[in-house]
Amino acid sequence: MNIEPYRQVLTRYWGFTTFKPLQEEIILSVAEGKDTLALMPTGGGKSVTYQVPAIVKEGICIVVTPLIALMKDQVNRLNALEIKSMAIHSGMSGEEIDIALDNCIYGDYKFLYISPERISTRLFQTRLPRFNLNLVAVDEAHCISQWGYDFRPSYLKISSMRELIPPEVPFLALTASATPAVTEDIMQKLEFREKNVLRTSFERKNISYLVRQVEDKGTWLIDNILKSRGSGIVYVRSRKRCREIAELLVSKGISADFYHAGLPQEMRDRKQISWTTGSTRVIVSTNAFGMGIDKADVRFVIHWEMPDSIEEYFQESGRAGRDGKPASAVLLYSSSDRRHLEDSLRRKFPPVEKIKDTYEALCNFLRVPEGSGKDNVFDFNMQDFVSKYRLPVIETFNSLNFLQREGYIEFTEEINNPSRVHFVVGRDDLYKFQVANEAFDSFIKLLLRSYTGMFSEFVAINEEALSKKSGLPRDTIYKFLVKLSGLNIVRYIPGKKTALVIFTEERLERKALMISPDNYIAVKDKHIFRVNKMIEYADSNTRCRSVILLDYFGEEPDRCGICDVCRDRNELDLSKYEFDIILDEIKELLSGHKFDARELVSKISLPEEKVIKVIRWLLDHRKIIRDDNNLLSWREPDLFTR
Repeated sequence: MNIEPYRQVLTRYWGFTTFKPLQEEIILSVAEGKDTLALMPTGGGKSVTYQVPAIVKEGICIVVTPLIALMKDQVNRLNALEIKSMAIHSGMSGEEIDIALDNCIYGDYKFLYISPERISTRLFQTRLPRFNLNLVAVDEAHCISQWGYDFRPSYLKISSMRELIPPEVPFLALTASATPAVTEDIMQKLEFREKNVLRTSFERKNISYLVRQVEDKGTWLIDNILKSRGSGIVYVRSRKRCREIAELLVSKGISADFYHAGLPQEMRDRKQISWTTGSTRVIVSTNAFGMGIDKADVRFVIHWEMPDSIEEYFQESGRAGRDGKPASAVLLYSSSDRRHLEDSLRRKFPPVEKIKDTYEALCNFLRVPEGSGKDNVFDFNMQDFVSKYRLPVIETFNSLNFLQREGYIEFTEEINNPSRVHFVVGRDDLYKFQVANEAFDSFIKLLLRSYTGMFSEFVAINEEALSKKSGLPRDTIYKFLVKLSGLNIVRYIPGKKTALVIFTEERLERKALMISPDNYIAVKDKHIFRVNKMIEYADSNTRCRSVILLDYFGEEPDRCGICDVCRDRNELDLSKYEFDIILDEIKELLSGHKFDARELVSKISLPEEKVIKVIRWLLDHRKIIRDDNNLLSWREPDLFTR
């Protein structure tokens, strides 16, 4: 197949003349009508793999994504390139969604971004067969798998689209983190016509992965950031610590700021721009920071605390060194971290009865009667909710997540929805209204001069900007919009910032609320498995960091040579082959047996001085231990089992 039309689109809209590794293969696979699962690391350019073929081909592409902020960002970028795009999510009114779907059917739109919980709604399902569809792209595809670290039941509805669209329309599933089990599950759940996985190695040869076991993390952080160059990210687990660490860095003369989801959107945007442009050197953030980051020259990513999974750590650390130049990913690890993980497990898996208490409180808080509420969307203020019912915040948040995992609700991140306006009268009727109502004439002209497209769809507006432009008080702008809405000239939806709860099932009475004990235990066991893998990574001081990470994702790479473990091994002046041979023989001999050092050396075929070096190295790194009788044994890992 000729790749040239796709290269022309890439050059025209994005300014590149060649594709990144694997992008071309994915595009050609999709262009040939094949269902395709693409595994690409963070920063690999996933969006291009569906945007380019969808632009080349006639029709519209549906993009499923759970991240509303990222959805809005992508739509804004595409529209800025004059590629007509639309978004549908639970933060929109039924009227907005209705108009948006009509525009996708009858207009020349190329992309419809949709959140997964909207797919099963009657409004979408009845319109879908009328789409001139050329591709379905599923972003964050690991969310469809119960084996994955971020399972969302709403993703299981995606395959229902197959029954409503032509069979030749291909599905493209995209993820930056999938184990072999998750990879198989994605293809099965999306009903791939045949297995088709395209992957690029997750290996990042320019990133040096380091683990630093330190008790005084603050001192280490300050010393090492002062000694390093370039910009970086420090990831933490709490909003409070974000601010504290940023203030600590600033007090030591380091240009730093903090970022988390609880900040106003305008402030978040300002902080991200300041860091992206280099005005701020270090951003201290929760995992809310990362979506849509295009900064290629990040020289270090430091995790103050251990994430819950390899997937999360790999994705966040992968934001370093996207320009291909040397970068470091550092995990700070202290003796108290294991205790924090144990506390985290207790809060992450509240007792089943507590989860049911949260469900009943939520239904009462939102005034949802038994037997009703299905597909209803509610604004939700978490702080008001926990305050009213005197609930612990973290346990309540995790109870809501478990209710989402069981398929009873969808719980979205906080959405910052701007005000929207749509003219419900045609241009001729509007002109007659302006002639008959001179008091509104200037304001209507201001609206029409400031924004386009309001006759065909809801358009985001900014009352503050209109106020500055017209010289009128903001309150006057608001009153004009409310009056015009009351006169059925426009539909005006004032902006608001809120999280949302969507009931995917009607409210059930408590005894009918089924939370399977087997499922509860299975979810908990999977979480413990992922945490243990993360602990193994942090505890290991004999195995290459990069090898541990990539082995988790089913790859078999050579050791990187630049992580802390490899650097330490390099000082032994042994080849990789020699070291591995000696290590394997020692491990086999000491599995279930004990030997004194001299006897152990005599049982290994390689030169004595080399064997002694490896034994000393293993003792220094506590992989083998010496008992009171000077006998050596292999130390088994101490895993998290609670």
